[in-house]
Amino acid sequence: MSMSNNNETSPSHTTNDLLYTSLSKNIKIIQQSLGHSNDIIIREIAIGETDPHSLAIISIDGLSDKTTISDSVIDKLMANIEEEQDIEITTINQYVRNSYLTVGDVTNIEHFTTLYNAILNGETVILLDGFAEGIVTSTRSAKDRAVTEPSTESVIRGPRESFTETLRTNTALIRRKIKSPNLWIKSRVIGDVTQTDVVVMYINGISSDKIVAEVLARLDRINIDGILESGYIEDFIQDSKNSMFPTVYNSERPDVIAGELLDGKVAILVDGTPFVLVVPALFTSFLQSAEDYYQHWMISSLVRILRFFGISLALVAPSLYVAITTFHQEMLPTPMLISIASQREGVPFPAVVEALIMEVAFEVLREAGLRMPRTIGPAVSIVGTLVIGQAAVDAGVVSAVMVIIVALTAICSFLFPAYGLSNTIRVLRFPLMILAAMFGLFGVMFGIMLIILHLCSIRSFGVPYLSPFAPLVLQDQKDAFLLFPRRKLLTRPRLVNQKNIVRGHKYINVKSRK
Repeated sequence: MSMSNNNETSPSHTTNDLLYTSLSKNIKIIQQSLGHSNDIIIREIAIGETDPHSLAIISIDGLSDKTTISDSVIDKLMANIEEEQDIEITTINQYVRNSYLTVGDVTNIEHFTTLYNAILNGETVILLDGFAEGIVTSTRSAKDRAVTEPSTESVIRGPRESFTETLRTNTALIRRKIKSPNLWIKSRVIGDVTQTDVVVMYINGISSDKIVAEVLARLDRINIDGILESGYIEDFIQDSKNSMFPTVYNSERPDVIAGELLDGKVAILVDGTPFVLVVPALFTSFLQSAEDYYQHWMISSLVRILRFFGISLALVAPSLYVAITTFHQEMLPTPMLISIASQREGVPFPAVVEALIMEVAFEVLREAGLRMPRTIGPAVSIVGTLVIGQAAVDAGVVSAVMVIIVALTAICSFLFPAYGLSNTIRVLRFPLMILAAMFGLFGVMFGIMLIILHLCSIRSFGVPYLSPFAPLVLQDQKDAFLLFPRRKLLTRPRLVNQKNIVRGHKYINVKSRK
């Protein structure tokens, strides 16, 4: 193997980035560049007795597997060095790579940038004196969080595994679900400082080529110093950046992501987070649970109806109370009107202020319960709600019916399988209450119309957000508001996938002849 010339240029590296033939100079530059950090492990070994040559093994403590380095790198090198005392320098690099090392992945490097990326990813680099190149061996540490049960998307029936913070573990979990050679992965490194690994997964032949190309193009346009969670990526690639409705779906369940990939969607996995992004995202995706497909279709359809009813109630229940008690008392039956009036007799605030006080108090208790330690968080939220609610009623600050409305709204907001949409509904309740206090039911209807018009205007990677409701696609209603039996779900969503609509290989020829 010939030595590399330090004066040669590379299209992706500068001339000063090339490694030197002097091992001591390379080690000095590496130590200076990494600030002489004490977790940089550099082990030097002398090869040969007559004409000894130096070899350096470089890794980062904590990122690389010490056992692999010791057994498959250092021990093998030392054993072979003892057997062959004199080795010609012109062949040592290739000889060490092909004969000494027993690790699976071994590649050559010629640049400091590649060297830094390798060791910061847990790899081990071997540098040899007299050569302006090095060898990278795969020694990443296997330490990561175990695959556990999902914490945000629990089910009664279904798989009990969730993604972890390790990228390769997550890709392996998906490949266990989809054992197809057409499951392709495209890799990107995003973040000038963090150098975060991001991969795009899709099923070739099912996913739209335009959507895949658009996802990769948007990822390539991201210019930021660091990516710490998939939410960073979501903010950069989503379509409606000023909309509160999420246009990028996320999940921590491998079965959910596998199902979305089979529908022709594209998954984005980010190293360091258990939440995987899916595009394009539809409004119906946030109201569907993985368990819907694991139980009887009639039960699942009923549960979906409850979810749609719950989102409506969680959105408009407080505003309807404010509008009816303020402007439209004649809509209530006389006994109910008398009961509400008697309860509000000692309340010093108008209905809208009463509703705002209770909603804000509930949101404060909800956030407190989430941020407190898990051992006391639920107790704080439950006890706080009971004590504050009862004390507020006894003190005459709010009426009992208002406490019932807020409690019903809170319970309905917990019906959402996706937490992102629940946050949006929580925020939209407040402007609807203000419109109800100003214009009554007319204000509530006006606010709802604005929300629907906004939803109709949103697109996620070119796909209408409200599809298959707007535009109406009758064939896709089998898996929207209701869920038809699995044997009837023979086609993929038409607005998401126009490349391979029919599910199953035995139906492809039928579709192609149409």
